[in-house]
Amino acid sequence: MPLRALGHSDLLVSAVGLGCNNFGRPGAATEEQSGTSRVLHAAIDHGITFFDTAEMYGYSHGRSETLMGAALVGRRDQVVIATKFGHADAKNPDLPDVPHGSRAYIRASVEGSLRRLRTDHIDLYQLHTPDPETPIDETLAALHELIDAGLVRYIGHSNFSATQLLEAEAAATAAQHSRFITAQNEYSLIVRDADDDLIPAAERSGVSLLPFFPLHNGLLTGKFTRAGGPADTRIMRQRPHLVDEAPWDSLERFADFCADRGIGMLEATFGWLLSRPAMGSVIAGATRVEQVAQNAAAASAWQPNADDLAIIDELFAPGAAAR
Repeated sequence: MPLRALGHSDLLVSAVGLGCNNFGRPGAATEEQSGTSRVLHAAIDHGITFFDTAEMYGYSHGRSETLMGAALVGRRDQVVIATKFGHADAKNPDLPDVPHGSRAYIRASVEGSLRRLRTDHIDLYQLHTPDPETPIDETLAALHELIDAGLVRYIGHSNFSATQLLEAEAAATAAQHSRFITAQNEYSLIVRDADDDLIPAAERSGVSLLPFFPLHNGLLTGKFTRAGGPADTRIMRQRPHLVDEAPWDSLERFADFCADRGIGMLEATFGWLLSRPAMGSVIAGATRVEQVAQNAAAASAWQPNADDLAIIDELFAPGAAAR
């Protein structure tokens, strides 16, 4: 498994990470401890050592972190843990009226995450959504305190715009606070908004992109067609509209592109993502050991050349993705 440094730090993570939002999810194979432990241990065994969770994951506050903490007993030193605090739509239930970027919220949330994860430090602590109520200087100052105290090693943000990323960078530099090293935003072949402003801003600032939904909920795995896909998948159970709304002309051409090169769509998608500017680790969720193995293998299965990248850009250019 290739390793990559995140941003301007010395924090090394596996090129493919494991998204942990399925841990504790009702109906998933990872709803209970046994399923979570099985997937998490398989990830480590396959070289995936970067795990991304959040205090809100698991359908009850802290559920994903709690399951992970139990699964990582005796293996904490083998992994890099990233978690997130303060989502505007799912805040800490003990602090419903406290701004989620404030010092009070951050201090209470980090203590909860540390306890649930059974660890004395978090490797990457991320603000889940911007907080319009709290000046970014206050948020950065509070996070800097956590780093000084040894509770957090590095910090990142999620769902920031390019403007917010640059404002945070300027504020941290001016106050000599610790700087964010990562930006976690939606990014895939189908959703490429970050190409316009966010990725160039991240490059200039020495910030790594951590894409969420990199496989667009599974549509880029090659398991789906215009007619649908496996009945036991999350898309078919909960989000069938994604199949109806998918850019099938582009996806079918992409499938032909992959077939011509003797690779699967999953391998091609990971290869493309890992070639993108400012890319850190590609975080993909999994609920089964087989998915973990496939994602891990895809980290080094195929590297696109310049001609490949040009063709993919044409396939998924704005306006090319009509159904």
